[in-house]
Amino acid sequence: MSEMTYSQAMLRLETILSQLEEGNKSVDELSDLVKEAAELVKFCRLKLRKTESDIQAAFEGA
Repeated sequence: MSEMTYSQAMLRLETILSQLEEGNKSVDELSDLVKEAAELVKFCRLKLRKTESDIQAAFEGA
């Protein structure tokens, strides 16, 4: 997942959400999708925190 971009992760999350909303997945598939979504959310949060830190550092150094 480290090679994934924030935009790619968000697109995948949107796809997972659509699949969950359809309601035609088995319990096993639901479990896998929820686990993947949780990892993607974690990845996105880390990306956002890093970006915020980078921006703050840029303004402090200016």
